[in-house]
Amino acid sequence: MRGLLSKAPGGPDTLVMDELPDPVAGPGQVVVAVKACSINYPDVLIIEDKYQMKPPRPFAPGSEISGVVDSVGEGVTDFAPGDRVLCTTGAGGLVEKIAVPASSLYPLPEGRSFEEGASLLLTYATTIHALLDRGHLKEGHNLLVLGAAGGVGLAAIELGKAFGARVVAAVSNEEKAQACRDAGADETIVYGRAPFDKDQSRALAEEFKAQAGKAGYDVIYDPVGGDYAEPALRSIGWEGRYLVVGFPAGIPRLPLNLTLLKSCDVCGVFWGAFAARDPQANRAHVDRLFRLWKDGRIAPRVTEVFPFDQGGAAIAKMASRGAIGKLVVKVAD
Repeated sequence: MRGLLSKAPGGPDTLVMDELPDPVAGPGQVVVAVKACSINYPDVLIIEDKYQMKPPRPFAPGSEISGVVDSVGEGVTDFAPGDRVLCTTGAGGLVEKIAVPASSLYPLPEGRSFEEGASLLLTYATTIHALLDRGHLKEGHNLLVLGAAGGVGLAAIELGKAFGARVVAAVSNEEKAQACRDAGADETIVYGRAPFDKDQSRALAEEFKAQAGKAGYDVIYDPVGGDYAEPALRSIGWEGRYLVVGFPAGIPRLPLNLTLLKSCDVCGVFWGAFAARDPQANRAHVDRLFRLWKDGRIAPRVTEVFPFDQGGAAIAKMASRGAIGKLVVKVAD
């Protein structure tokens, strides 16, 4: 079988399409013939050795797949060859076949494409964990979403609205703002490109505050980091929750005096560790996501599909921070 492999640390241009032995399903495992693999920002970092997980090389990036069950290992009773499935993999998804634990699989609903199926779990499961477990989001709350036109950002808009919040979406251009409005955002903010000097940072903080109103934001969802973080934190409300999700704009240094003045919490969101530590709670969240998906209250937005041999181009576009919604690599028909 073929795989798009990282053989040495570097950017998307270092990935190589190469042959690999076909995987064999061990006890409790399922081999999935991969049809689609979505691209997420960790794929940018993992091939550069900048992610918290560093798989041994050679490895394929890609942490979210959908496909068809090819074979099952000893003890697997919930799935059979031919079943349409989706799962997260951590890494290794940009291959034609992959062996995964049967416990990580979910059935792909009828009528949903493989591209949609590969775009649900990582972004929405991260976000439902962030908003409910870490952010304690409630109906009527004020939610600010940074980087709101990306995969997790659009998921935060949709889930925020599904849970009854007022959602303000912050993005870098008008095209992205329209995507946020289409996803249900109540208000949008178009901010400039960092880095910011002190005056620009102060002006952005005032813009965030103006959209928040006097009470500020109950929850701020930040998958961006960098110079956007401090202005956002300055707009948080009393006892608000600032959710740290990612750092494509850089790792910020927050003035902790602000947390004292607002009596607010800065909360890390590490969905992968949560799912490993409390699989039952994670599965309950995912079951809720499937219900929301079925009811049409959430819908993964696949905006571009790349052929398998252009998987590196998909990662490059993600690295440029130009993506709206989800980028997906079509591995097979």
